Amino acid sequence: MEEKKYRLINYNFKLVVLVIAAMVMGTIIITSVEPSGFTKQVIGVCACLIGMIIVSLIDYRFICKYYMVLYVINIILLVLILLIGAGSDSHGADRWFVISSSLTIQPSEFSKIILIICTAVFLEKHIESLNTVKTLFKLAVFLAVPIGLICVEPDLSTSLCLFFILFIVIFAAGLSLKIIGIALLLLVPCLGGFLWYIQQENLPQFLLDYQINRILGKLYGSEYGSSTDQQDNSVMAIGSGQLTGKGINSSDVATVKDTKLVSEQQTDFIFSAVGEELGFVGSVIIIAILALIVLQCIRVARRASDRKGMYIATGVASLIALQSFINIGVATAILPNTGIPLPFISSGLSSLVSICAGIGVVLNINLQKTKI
Repeated sequence: MEEKKYRLINYNFKLVVLVIAAMVMGTIIITSVEPSGFTKQVIGVCACLIGMIIVSLIDYRFICKYYMVLYVINIILLVLILLIGAGSDSHGADRWFVISSSLTIQPSEFSKIILIICTAVFLEKHIESLNTVKTLFKLAVFLAVPIGLICVEPDLSTSLCLFFILFIVIFAAGLSLKIIGIALLLLVPCLGGFLWYIQQENLPQFLLDYQINRILGKLYGSEYGSSTDQQDNSVMAIGSGQLTGKGINSSDVATVKDTKLVSEQQTDFIFSAVGEELGFVGSVIIIAILALIVLQCIRVARRASDRKGMYIATGVASLIALQSFINIGVATAILPNTGIPLPFISSGLSSLVSICAGIGVVLNINLQKTKI
């Protein structure tokens, strides 16, 4: 393979500008919802930008060479979080290492980028035998360990999000449509059996009560208590913004953040603040920025110089697209209530660091692109 040299003309400044625009918008919204978080967010954004540029100058093939080291570190962190993590949410989930009162680290966020890289390298090594039972079984075991540890925290939403992201990467690598068809035929009755099972009060459950109530609350509404109240309030907030919104830090009109009707508005329900304060116009602008970032990542994937570069860029595009869809879907009550941050917009430095690292790798892939 011809050795690729970095050229400034190949640096994807469009992607950098879009990422900066998204993070600036996110900082504005977060500050409006949680004014005390301004300094922390600005420092985090600046550090992530610097880190993203540094990562973009490191050969992604060098990073991929140590994929098993990353995999083992990821497993160690996920095991440690189960042993010594802090149950920081209302349901006692162990997801964070508490560094200080204002700084926590969530290893499952880093798992997303690490597993995308590990899956990309695995697929490149086994591309010729991808559709064999042996290879698919090895891949399933390889990914089941970290995803299972995340699920046990419990963090079902991140586990499912990771599953679909990696499925898209595997599909891009050439997974047989026949295998996908068989999987779908098996999935439909399994889904029906799952929904029946979680409604049986006399059977042992593998999900927590709040998880079951969120799923059934989405299907059957208020019959399952107040599991949908948060989303109803979020929809009300978004609708109240109408076309142009109430304005950032508006003091002359009542806002949902003033009445505390939506909790975690700076993270999982950040889009409710976007809709209320920036209205339909602001919401469309943020969705458009995120969509353009995804399209830029897909463009990089199409022009990557090797398979693992294509798989990594595809994975990062899938990560941003899926997380955006899930976060906005939850805030608008399209999907069951679950905790997934909106990329570049939500508060949470672990998520921001992880995604910026992923963008940095994508930028490096673009620096070594093939000519089309």
